[in-house]
Amino acid sequence: MNIQLVESLVNAIKALSVEEQELLKQKLAHKSNWQDLRTKILTNAQAIQQRYNSQPFEPDIDQIIYQMREERDQQLLAD
Repeated sequence: MNIQLVESLVNAIKALSVEEQELLKQKLAHKSNWQDLRTKILTNAQAIQQRYNSQPFEPDIDQIIYQMREERDQQLLAD
């Protein structure tokens, strides 16, 4: 365990303003539930299928996940 790193992080966090500490808590608490995302994807796929006169729509789940990861990377880099 890197005790020195942990102590440095604690000191850095204590140095943050209240607003910055709250933002940090929000960022750390944000968790994504993949099952909810999968359900949303499939629901959207069904809606698209209905719009296209019930023609089969089979999304490439791997491509969707890759795209979501790319978007998340861009979000993280922007922050």
